[in-house]
Amino acid sequence: NEIREDGVDIEVEKMDLSSLQSVRDCAERLSCRLEKIDILLNNAGVMVCPESRTTEGFEMQIGTNHFGPFLLTNLLLPLLIKGGKGSRVVTVSSIAHSRGVIQFDDINWEKTTYAPVAAYSQSKLANVLFSAELAERVKQYGINTYSLHPGVINTDLFRHLKETYGDFIAGFGEKFVLPILKTVESGAQTSLYCCLDESLDNQTGKYYSDCREKEPSRRGRNRDDAKRLWDLSEKLTGLKPT
Repeated sequence: NEIREDGVDIEVEKMDLSSLQSVRDCAERLSCRLEKIDILLNNAGVMVCPESRTTEGFEMQIGTNHFGPFLLTNLLLPLLIKGGKGSRVVTVSSIAHSRGVIQFDDINWEKTTYAPVAAYSQSKLANVLFSAELAERVKQYGINTYSLHPGVINTDLFRHLKETYGDFIAGFGEKFVLPILKTVESGAQTSLYCCLDESLDNQTGKYYSDCREKEPSRRGRNRDDAKRLWDLSEKLTGLKPT
């Protein structure tokens, strides 16, 4: 699909991040159609949904928020390399990463009692670790990476509250919390800053909030965990043959 507005062409590709096959199909279409990619923004995600599984059987939040973007980014690396020095990969995380723990022995909540908030926090910590490790792996090509907390924004990200926590919590949030959250336009500013601001040309692997660099959590700075998560992600997404 193509949208034309103010002389700018916007083309839309359909992709389901909870299906690795859908990610592969989309990456193949883009690879056939595009000559290069200058900026890749990994933004889509889910939050505190009831326990459910992706097409491949991953826990839905780690599958959609991490494994899908991880695979997509790696499949599109040849186009990002063709974009030349200064190409950017921006991954939207959350302040919730600070409460996250990567359950390396049970990342898909198959043995652990499911906890929606903990699963979401794990997926957001995975975003920070992924971005940091990616920075090390692509620096030879001049590709820069950034992860960020966009703020708490009034979007459909909260759509699973009723399913997960019931009418009272969902109703309270809708009446008292949503009205004071950031607008979509305001919430997009840190993403745009990381995608476009020239002051970040020589920065990579950093974490941002409110259009400023911010130190991620202690777990978000763990280099060993970042490498371990990368290896596990390669294995589970099929990027690296077992």
